[in-house]
Amino acid sequence: MPPLVHHPHYRAALADHHALPINKFHRLAEMLTAEGLAPDGFHTPEPATEAQLTAVHGPAYVRAVLDFALPHEMQRRIGLPMSEEIVRRTRAVCGGTLLAARLALEHGVACNTAGGSHHAGPDYGSGYCIFNDVAVAARALLDEGAVSQMLVVDLDVHQGDGTALIFADEPRVFTFSMHAEKNFPARKAASDLDIGLDDGLEDAAYLAILQGALPGLLHRVQPQLVFYVAGVDPHRDDRLGRLALSDEGLAARDAYVLETCLAHGAAVCGVLGGGYDRDTDRIAHRHATLHRAAQGVSA
Repeated sequence: MPPLVHHPHYRAALADHHALPINKFHRLAEMLTAEGLAPDGFHTPEPATEAQLTAVHGPAYVRAVLDFALPHEMQRRIGLPMSEEIVRRTRAVCGGTLLAARLALEHGVACNTAGGSHHAGPDYGSGYCIFNDVAVAARALLDEGAVSQMLVVDLDVHQGDGTALIFADEPRVFTFSMHAEKNFPARKAASDLDIGLDDGLEDAAYLAILQGALPGLLHRVQPQLVFYVAGVDPHRDDRLGRLALSDEGLAARDAYVLETCLAHGAAVCGVLGGGYDRDTDRIAHRHATLHRAAQGVSA
């Protein structure tokens, strides 16, 4: 079984009408346990330290978040209140992705039950993302000398703009984003490779584009570790998506990414990315696709 990372602090209180179904992370952990995908329980991370956060984000921004002193306009851009629960949660998620990355290097594959906060940029948050957990984990591993080359495969329906900006001048982290071109953010950043997709793209066409890009990218970058942002918002029923993948299409996508990366000799750290539905069980079940795929490649 691949190691799974979860923390009770991934859960936090938000208004019932909020677009982010924040209780999905807790519900996902319950589902994975019920399905027998976490027979030994979950690895519990330590929250990211201030030093780890400021290695990626501006110190003044980090301190304002930790002091609950972020200006209202910046909070509005993020779309989340700066409550103690929310700040505690984002630190736990960053620590969780770092732990999952370490476990992936040891076991081949490991997954966080949260993460993929790819809109958080160098000195700001955006789109429900306060700190960029993938960037925090990647930077920590680089600074430790644990890894010398990494690849971010971001298949969330929204472009990974914050990650692209953070690593724009870092050749040891290659950023690849495949997203709905007309979706948020309106102003795209420049990833090392961007593939913008037309609205309404379905399973076969989506998978063909991915299959045409990923093997060559792995050969070119030669990563030791891949961060896979497995957003389920490309699903045809997602509230904030513009693509049209089915449940089967998401499962085929996740299995293909994991199998292809592992066959190339790269470890894979899987994180959730986006997924939006008023029904918590439905969206948690959709997110579990990643963890089921990880079990399949590790069987």
